[in-house]
Amino acid sequence: MELAHQVGSCRLPRCSSVALASLVVVTVGLGAAQPSSANWQLVVLGIAQDAGIPHLGCQQPLCASIRAGKRRAERVASLGVVDRVSGAAYIFDATPDFSAQVHALTNGRPPDGIFLTHAHIGHYTGLMYLGRESIGARGVPVYATARMLEYLDTNGPWSQLTALGNIERHVLEYDRTLSLPAGLRVTAFRVPHRDEFSDTVGYRIEGPRQKALFIPDIDRWEKWDRNIKEVADSVDLAFLDGTFASPSEVNRNIDEIPHPMMSRTRELLKGSRARLLFIHINHTNAEIDEPDVAREGMTFDF
Repeated sequence: MELAHQVGSCRLPRCSSVALASLVVVTVGLGAAQPSSANWQLVVLGIAQDAGIPHLGCQQPLCASIRAGKRRAERVASLGVVDRVSGAAYIFDATPDFSAQVHALTNGRPPDGIFLTHAHIGHYTGLMYLGRESIGARGVPVYATARMLEYLDTNGPWSQLTALGNIERHVLEYDRTLSLPAGLRVTAFRVPHRDEFSDTVGYRIEGPRQKALFIPDIDRWEKWDRNIKEVADSVDLAFLDGTFASPSEVNRNIDEIPHPMMSRTRELLKGSRARLLFIHINHTNAEIDEPDVAREGMTFDF
């Protein structure tokens, strides 16, 4: 039987564009009622680690149950922010599931901006759907650090996106807030991660009603030059790296793929004013169904 996830009073089976569109009236709101001019919503578009769930070659129970049709697949971690009145929309990370995620957010229209965190496969490769082999988009704004944009500019096929005018480059500076239309503000900040090809950032996303933190990848909270509790206390929603629940769950050296354990993140955020929602979940993670894990299709008045 296909699993469903509870959002407010609504049960969501597979999140499609129809399901997400219907969430205009089924939302999770933490603040007081706001004027009707505040129309932003934040939407969880996926929760999985870069390679998605089921994972290629995986025969573990979670992946096997999805292939057997007993539960839903999980798309790669991404957030969307959309104004339900004007239709303006922004997406955070361009995942391998980008095509389906954009369709869910905008019914297929290219977003008004794409914010990239770094150059690992689950976070930028969806840009390929903007190229000539797909929709041949014109001038879609892509926001990233100078090093991330340099990586795209100097490596094919991504360099062709700029050459053909499919994307429009926008350089983000650390800790400098970008003001977008209708009261939306975005700030990128550096986080420590495996930076083979680019640096890595997280985002503070501010709407008229709520603020969110998006850090899908970080090596260790202790390696960061900031206090995660203090940062989380400044927002309402904290979408944080939940890749692993245990260092023994993978058959690889965890030091080569460091991420904070979920238990450590919970410990550090104990008593925080922010609602903790884990994202970027690996296919080996036994805590994928815990209540503090984000769910695709969750929608928040923002």
